[in-house]
Amino acid sequence: MAKCILRDGFEVADFSSPYFVAEVNSSHGGNIERAKQMIDASIEIGCNCVKFQSWSAESLYSKTYYDSVPYSKRFVTKFALKPEQLKDLADYCATKNIAFSSTPYCEAEVDFLAEECNVPFIKIASMEINNPKFLKYIGAKKLPIVLSTGMSSAEEIEFAVRTLETAGAEQIILLHCVSIYPTDLKTVNLNNIIGLREKFPQYPIGFSDHTEGDAAAIAATTLGACLIEKHLTLDKTRAGMDNAMATEPPEFKNLVNKCREVSIALGSKERIVSKAELEQSKKMRRSLIAVRDLAKGEIFSEEDFYAKRPGDGISPNQIDKYIGKHAARDIPADTILQPKDFAEEI
Repeated sequence: MAKCILRDGFEVADFSSPYFVAEVNSSHGGNIERAKQMIDASIEIGCNCVKFQSWSAESLYSKTYYDSVPYSKRFVTKFALKPEQLKDLADYCATKNIAFSSTPYCEAEVDFLAEECNVPFIKIASMEINNPKFLKYIGAKKLPIVLSTGMSSAEEIEFAVRTLETAGAEQIILLHCVSIYPTDLKTVNLNNIIGLREKFPQYPIGFSDHTEGDAAAIAATTLGACLIEKHLTLDKTRAGMDNAMATEPPEFKNLVNKCREVSIALGSKERIVSKAELEQSKKMRRSLIAVRDLAKGEIFSEEDFYAKRPGDGISPNQIDKYIGKHAARDIPADTILQPKDFAEEI
């Protein structure tokens, strides 16, 4: 079973209880107090980690783009969190005993998250799959990495993984992801989780969920997803990037609870009969009985046996062992038989 040890020592593994990441993105609206409220909500929901975005106007888009879409730079700046704000949020998470992470979009943001915020992992956005220079820089940090695979071909994913490995990365979690917001259930293609696991058996596979509702996350849990990332919002009606498709706390909490219940219910591939079920078998299974009255010394034939409840006598699958044996006592019909009722010889 593939697993990844995060920087804080937490073990994330396939077919275990999923590690839940609340993706805040820009749903904090640039407001640090709202961001802290979202951290509090994530704790109440039962998430393991709250993840922010480290982008700035300079690290996200080019001047060419801003020149062509003049209002966009103001919008991006409004929803960006400054480094000191991210550090404040990381410290707040530490006091609340929930992990803090973020997605960087430049080398300086990687350094800040690794050195100042002590994140348990570096999240690499899907858009970086074909950016080898940035991948090498992150891989060289030798920190646990969560790599999203949206918009990527199988060849591009393999290229990104090999690039990270060559640079020094050893702990990698791959996330199946469809970068459409929201993703329709018809196109979420969750069997890619199985495909990624077959292609990269050494790494655990998770799911970055951009669907609405809980069906995809629950299904991903049944496929053994080690990590489930879901967008969180306190209010879907507010403006923000992807805020309308994000999940409000009550629905998010219900999703987490269902996934964890499913994880428990999945159990093990090994066939295990519990002590409780063994006790139940004594009530529900059958035991051999005598079909007719038999006198002491009579020989049992196959026709002298039948099977009825309860199952605390001789199991019906032992019948061949007792055919041809003598009755050790007078045995009334419809009596559950015990080994002591048979004599080896008279």
